[in-house]
Amino acid sequence: MGFEKVAAAIAEPAEPLHARYRNHFPITRELIYLNHAAVSPLCRRASDAMKALADDSCLYGSLHYDTWMETYAGLRCAGAKLINASADEIAIVKNTSEGIATVAAGLAWKSGDRVIAFKEEFPANYYPWLRLEARGVELTWLSIYDPLEKVAEAVPGARLLAISYVNYLSGYKTDLESIGALCNQHGCFFLVDAIQGLGAFPLDVETCHIDALAADGHKWMVGPEGNGMLYVRKKWLDTIEPVEFGWSNPANYADYSSRDMTLRPNAGRYECGTLNTIGCFGQKAAIEFLLEVGLENITPALHALANQLEAGLREKGYEILVDRTDNTGSGIVSFRHPSIDCRSIVSDLKRRRMIAAPRQGWVRMSPHFYIGPDDIDQVLRMLPAA
Repeated sequence: MGFEKVAAAIAEPAEPLHARYRNHFPITRELIYLNHAAVSPLCRRASDAMKALADDSCLYGSLHYDTWMETYAGLRCAGAKLINASADEIAIVKNTSEGIATVAAGLAWKSGDRVIAFKEEFPANYYPWLRLEARGVELTWLSIYDPLEKVAEAVPGARLLAISYVNYLSGYKTDLESIGALCNQHGCFFLVDAIQGLGAFPLDVETCHIDALAADGHKWMVGPEGNGMLYVRKKWLDTIEPVEFGWSNPANYADYSSRDMTLRPNAGRYECGTLNTIGCFGQKAAIEFLLEVGLENITPALHALANQLEAGLREKGYEILVDRTDNTGSGIVSFRHPSIDCRSIVSDLKRRRMIAAPRQGWVRMSPHFYIGPDDIDQVLRMLPAA
């Protein structure tokens, strides 16, 4: 074996993922930020892209409008790549709520239709289905913790099933592939609220037979607020009517003198007016950055951080809301002290420049891949023993 090969064989291990990308998140100079399940700090590339657009708009107005259009198209392409979809199936929306509401209000419901919903859902994926009862739609309420067999019993005859990829409170990650297979088998429309998983864990709409998906960019996709995406499988485009209708829903929206309301042939038909342009610049940069880092690298790093956090909390005597497993664990760990209120713990951490969230009696922590194990150890040391 030559000298070069020997040197390569004994080379130092690769730099850890968090160290490699830590400088992309300047917040690490100020805080230990464990609140990505609420609002993520912008990655540097998103921030830079938004600043550049703001400066350009300040100096030139809409002179470079063509780059705005390119950015909208690029954002749809990046979002599609993240979930293995076509760019024609991606609409740019304000947030997850708008995406879900577009589907819930756009389908032609009839009395006696049945929807399967889950009682632990965030309101964005709860209220739209509850409101359908006034139109004669029947609701079957399940728990995200129910065994797959119980879901299988409910799916036959249901028109739609709506569930989150990751639960916002417990961090429980659902088996989208198995649920999607059931829905596909029985012709049940499958909608996923992906906001707490997209950008942290891989998601393939084809493998999971997902018919519609909504997610916002300001959590695990490390982008700005007010910018989300709605995926609608191509075969459903003519079935889900745009509820909001403005100048840009029609196919010839660039012709302002036209009065032809024929819809755009793609998911752009759900974009009813001027988009959040500066947000689109930031979100496109953020998603492209995550794709560059690679979900295949982000996911194991996140699991390692959450496992470290859970183990340390158990050692200190805290109660964990839901036990983590390899299949159901996410980037969220929620816990509580037997006698100290969660808000008091979060406030004390904040004074120490460590950011978590109080949620329904629990402390919720949600690190992202650029957080290091030393950061987790430091937070654990600051927590009072139970």
